[in-house]
Amino acid sequence: MAGMEGDDAGAALDHIVTQFNTYEDYLDSQITTQDLFYLENEEMARQLVELGFRGSGEVLKREDFVARKVAAEASRLSERHQQKTISSAGKELKDNFLKALAEREEANRSGKMSVSKFEMKVLYHNSIIFIRDRNARGQEVSAYIDYAHRLKVDEFEVYFNGKKKLFPRRTDLSFYNWDRNICCLNSSPNYQVIAENVCGVLFKNKSDRKVINVDPKAYPGDNTTRTPIETDLYLQVVIYDHVLRRKL
Repeated sequence: MAGMEGDDAGAALDHIVTQFNTYEDYLDSQITTQDLFYLENEEMARQLVELGFRGSGEVLKREDFVARKVAAEASRLSERHQQKTISSAGKELKDNFLKALAEREEANRSGKMSVSKFEMKVLYHNSIIFIRDRNARGQEVSAYIDYAHRLKVDEFEVYFNGKKKLFPRRTDLSFYNWDRNICCLNSSPNYQVIAENVCGVLFKNKSDRKVINVDPKAYPGDNTTRTPIETDLYLQVVIYDHVLRRKL
């Protein structure tokens, strides 16, 4: 920045990227009411600020803003990662289901970054796990499990160590006992359950409002992929990966 050197300039730039969520927000802060009065176009006013024709002082370039935003977000995610240890780290996993859980654990806990020249996005996964198996009484049960939520309320070390199995619960998004015809539906912090549908149960993500359709014959929904998992641990496993793209 003009008039600053070394650490002072760096601190000023870090303050800018902390103060503003997006580069557009930063440009808007440089636009005056007089600019908008004469230009009558917010986007044009932003472009003039970015080119240096409007605004006060030297304007921070978009690529510099994004680079510093990336660094700041990387530091934040690193701190969160240290606070929330990855339970599958260092484990020798042989079953495909446990491997699939391990591959998705970090993204469901903390998110992963995606960086382009002009913007940065953090990708958060809200995976839904469908499990069908038999309980201790030999009854067939199934459930749709909010993986990100279970990671917060469960100790997954025992699952990855093979000491316990991740198993359907009546508190999951959807639980069904096929032998006793018992059904339980519960919304979670990430998903709203939509039961009044002719096509069967649906799950609406509470962040981006997109709907996940778990009917194997139907399109699973925008930003969602359906992956059947071959496993020796359960009768059937399917994972629905829903990706949330949050621009910084």
